[in-house]
Amino acid sequence: MQESIVELLRCPVTRSRFSLDIIKTTKKILDNQEAEVIEEAVLYADAWFYPVIKGIPRLHIEAIIDYEDFLKMVVPDYVKRTELLFSTDAAFIELVRRKNKRTRKSFTREWALYNYEKDKTWNADTKGILNRFMKETDETLDTLKHKIIFDAGCGNGVLNSLLAEKGIANIAMDFSDSIEMAYSRNQYSKVHFIQGDIQFPPLVFNYFDIVHSSGVLIHTNNTELSFSCIEPTVKIGGKLSVWLYHHRNDFIHNLFNSIRKITSRLPLKFQYYLYRVTIFPVSYCIKKIKGNPQNTREMMIDILDWFTPEFRWEHDHEEVKTWFCKRTFSKIRITTDEIFGFNIIGEKQSS
Repeated sequence: MQESIVELLRCPVTRSRFSLDIIKTTKKILDNQEAEVIEEAVLYADAWFYPVIKGIPRLHIEAIIDYEDFLKMVVPDYVKRTELLFSTDAAFIELVRRKNKRTRKSFTREWALYNYEKDKTWNADTKGILNRFMKETDETLDTLKHKIIFDAGCGNGVLNSLLAEKGIANIAMDFSDSIEMAYSRNQYSKVHFIQGDIQFPPLVFNYFDIVHSSGVLIHTNNTELSFSCIEPTVKIGGKLSVWLYHHRNDFIHNLFNSIRKITSRLPLKFQYYLYRVTIFPVSYCIKKIKGNPQNTREMMIDILDWFTPEFRWEHDHEEVKTWFCKRTFSKIRITTDEIFGFNIIGEKQSS
């Protein structure tokens, strides 16, 4: 973690600024130079506190539970602090933990398959990833140069390092442990990686020129609720861009959706092997007949992305446009419309 990011971070519960207690620093190559970065720390905000582990601020509500062993070692008054916090917010913390537990595990397992050296991200090479992002957000490399981007659900983090390589500042957030590999591989100072929850964004409000969330909101318990939670991070005159699944009038598609309603409840490890011996062989043959260039890992990631998430919602274009309209956005338009989903953007107006 670069210390400069702390100014933009906020407690996801109280919205307070953080004070930083640095435990350990290390060296990392950024922009072809050796830089000092924070490896371990604690971020304090009122009664709440969050760890920085492996260089990543862990800013989801249940971090106090997930990283209990680390916090016990580095927070001197840990027992007193946790007793105070749980005396008022135990039910809230547990509710959020249960909501997120399966989703986090699902996407951690999915992205663990990804090979950074050999695999494409959603069928796109590095050039294709950048082009797709610019098309979805209706931007160019020139227009992005002086803008700050919040990527709400960055997955493997490849896009974010590519943007940073071009000199484009961005904050990349993901809920899964894929954030660790994304951070460890990054070599550019213009991107900051954080772990956080879409429904409790741990960032300053009314700040970002572009907030982009691609294929993420539809994997939460309520898509419009999640939309409303990231919307405040967009500054007046800024742009919100989201990619969502839409409904399809296709028998196989809808059959698979019906199947996943049952199988997605099964243990994740069992699901992997179930799909590997059932859906994968059929999908592999069909894709190869059609000339699809995906390798086996990319195909399996596609399958896991469809079948393992606890939630997978589909929405009509007009329905999503109303979400923007209700929240003082104008210039609302569809920027991409593909077989499985679409990207829609809007510009935030003063209320």
